[in-house]
Amino acid sequence: MSSKTPKLTVVGAGPGDPDLITLKAIKVLESADVVLYDALINESLLEYASNAEKIFVGKRKGCYAYQQEQINELIVSRAKSSGHVVRLKGGDPFIFGRGAEEIDYVQQFSIETNMVPGISSSLAVPAYQGIPLTKRGSSESFWVITGTTKSHKLSQDVCLAAKSNATVVILMGMSKLNEIVSIFAAENKQDIPVAVIQNGTTENEKFGYGSIQTIEQVVLEKKMSSPAIIVIGEVVERRAKLATICQEVTEEIVS
Repeated sequence: MSSKTPKLTVVGAGPGDPDLITLKAIKVLESADVVLYDALINESLLEYASNAEKIFVGKRKGCYAYQQEQINELIVSRAKSSGHVVRLKGGDPFIFGRGAEEIDYVQQFSIETNMVPGISSSLAVPAYQGIPLTKRGSSESFWVITGTTKSHKLSQDVCLAAKSNATVVILMGMSKLNEIVSIFAAENKQDIPVAVIQNGTTENEKFGYGSIQTIEQVVLEKKMSSPAIIVIGEVVERRAKLATICQEVTEEIVS
């Protein structure tokens, strides 16, 4: 048993670009005794925890290094044996990240808990492509919805969102793209612009643009897959002209 106080800090790693982690998150990583990290974090961030034990507990579709119950138990055992456990999660841990669930679990064992928010991929990934989720004259609000619920089905909130004029951001929804398109088409929104952004904010980022009517074909042609974010709404075609995007387009034309 460690003489250190058992402690858990759930930390948001941001959407993929390692520069988008917060200063507070870096300080917490530097103080870690153990880091449990997910599949979608940029592994270069682990360098900030140079003296810590590092354990991969990530999940990808159909592939689990640990079940959630095992992760919960691992946090408790490592906190008691080693001291400060940092749970490093992609994006923001409180947006479809199970951060609150893990905190609720370990608090039963009188373990000190803390949380450091991260930049959510739902906001940052569209922003890196110049897509504002709200813009005067186009969208007054936005939805952020999971494409895959606990029961592995599409959230019924997508049906409600499709009836609104809001921007709709769907995470973990690539396997349900056909169903999503059908829902919006049923609301006579075949021409609504859609963006699909794979590996957002990283050097492997891929961008697909179309409409409800065409986006499935675009995804097929560009060979896009998870992890990706789907953005639906008029704001998609009102992208801001960013220097990084102009450079990418120029490089694509030259090559």
